[in-house]
Amino acid sequence: MRGLATDGLVGLRLDVVDRLGIGYAWDRSAFRTDGWGVGDGVRRSLREGPMECRLRKIGVHYQIHGEGRPFLALHGWGLDHRTLANTLEPIFRRRNGWKRIYPDLPGMGKTKAPDWLTASDQILDVLVEFADRVAPGERLTLLGLSYGGYLAQGLIHRLSERVDGVCLVVPSMGPPGTRDLPPFSVLREGPIDFQGADEEQVAAFRRMAVVQTREQFALWERDVSPAARVADGVFLAWLRKSYAFSFDVACLPRPFSKPALFVHGRQDSDCGYREAWNVLGSYPRATFAALDRAGHCLTMEQGPLFAALLNEWLDRVAEAASEGSGKGSSSQTMPSASSASAVPAH
Repeated sequence: MRGLATDGLVGLRLDVVDRLGIGYAWDRSAFRTDGWGVGDGVRRSLREGPMECRLRKIGVHYQIHGEGRPFLALHGWGLDHRTLANTLEPIFRRRNGWKRIYPDLPGMGKTKAPDWLTASDQILDVLVEFADRVAPGERLTLLGLSYGGYLAQGLIHRLSERVDGVCLVVPSMGPPGTRDLPPFSVLREGPIDFQGADEEQVAAFRRMAVVQTREQFALWERDVSPAARVADGVFLAWLRKSYAFSFDVACLPRPFSKPALFVHGRQDSDCGYREAWNVLGSYPRATFAALDRAGHCLTMEQGPLFAALLNEWLDRVAEAASEGSGKGSSSQTMPSASSASAVPAH
């Protein structure tokens, strides 16, 4: 049995959350929607709300938006899929040809954490199997936010030959307590009425936000607080003890030669930015940006600039994949990745 969490805040991370979107159900044997029947073969679900992908040992709730190249987006610690869906969907509404896949990580959102799952290595196993189910034999583009960025780097270790590009947004480069962090600072502050707000959420906002205005706190209250309330704090307290992978995420087996984007807040006192600069040798096609007036809530605090950087990276990914397809590499069916290369669950 897991003990009680002692840090009632469940390690909040960024960002903005919004309404749920419309998902897709693909294979009746592997997928279901809550209370919504799915026919054989490929069929679109018209019900709004999360779906569940039933893996061997865990069910993963997720959503899919759009059609095209599979784009796997991994949210941060203590949040859920809506965090990134709210940030990314306004950008993708202006682009065609991308199938955005937003899972809830174990112990967050509607994905329950089973008792056997206690380490980041095992979450990586789950994600590899999940990718094989929702995008069987297809190439992937990855985006990870905070802890999701740490997991995305793990997927590069495991699936680099299958990945066309990776974007790391305020990524974790390792466990808390091992990070090289700038001091916390507030660069813009305005009057905020905290009356009636949860004290823990106010404290978290005050601790993390570089821009502290009425508008920013309204986004936090609308989007971050609800995700924190449904996160499994007991599970996250246990997971924090085995946060680090069993391998060095900064040392890739070989350089990742596809387009990459690192986006950091210059004032991010939660995950920092300096350690990520040291891994750029493993990402020869990476753009590195450390944005001023942005901390760990970068996509809220520097939204237009983040969108511009993301669009440019997506253009590079599509261009490189198209060129690779002409050589027969990007369009070929990829083998399943959840077999011999998988780290066994324990």
